[in-house]
Amino acid sequence: MKQILLITDGCSNVGTSPVLAAAHAFQEGITVNVAGVVDYGTIGELGSLEIAEIAKAGGGVSRIVGTRQLAQTMQMMTRKTVVQTIQQAVNKELKQILGDGSLEDLPPSQRSQVVQVVDEMTETAPLQVALLIDASASMKPKLGAVEDAIRDLMLSLQAREGVSELAVFHFPGRRGGEDAVMDSGWTKDAGALRSLFQRIQMKGATPTGPAIMKVIDFFRYGTLDEHQTWRGNADEGEGMLGDYVV
Repeated sequence: MKQILLITDGCSNVGTSPVLAAAHAFQEGITVNVAGVVDYGTIGELGSLEIAEIAKAGGGVSRIVGTRQLAQTMQMMTRKTVVQTIQQAVNKELKQILGDGSLEDLPPSQRSQVVQVVDEMTETAPLQVALLIDASASMKPKLGAVEDAIRDLMLSLQAREGVSELAVFHFPGRRGGEDAVMDSGWTKDAGALRSLFQRIQMKGATPTGPAIMKVIDFFRYGTLDEHQTWRGNADEGEGMLGDYVV
């Protein structure tokens, strides 16, 4: 199962529509969840609407939260969409078996067995979550809380029985036209996610749509550039070792 978890505090203002990008992700089998962070600033009506529309187009869920609730919200959204994805797959199989019938038409004992299967698969199915962090200027005071929430999410994923991997990206990059930067490739180790954002240069532009498209490419190719393989942070020139916060 594949997810993009977008963390942002405002409207996109550069490039492709993030709603269309999220719809494209969903077509590729990638669910898009969105956490709107409101501390130290306010998400306006347009921003809130965009956040909801991105998640809807991406088959996911959205929440507007403060930084104190961010870690819990990220864990909740991740688990909820895992359950939804498994339920959809189970319901599809049941529809083939039952025709026009539904889960409610099954005897109680059989319904119980289906629920048990869903619960087991929720804990054991492989899961990949790509975190996509808005690093526009207004997010600067919130990055500490975001970093803490990422580590908490990784620890909660490690508690699952199934294989869980996390990758982290931020947007925009330092160089012109760089829509997203990889801070960490797929990892199962919470310790590998320390000090992710110490040297990010915060900018005003918010290319949310292009950044989502870049992460879709990462799911496809294992890199943000389909023409080369990712060789780790040392070759990136940005990410964990790139920019200073200003």
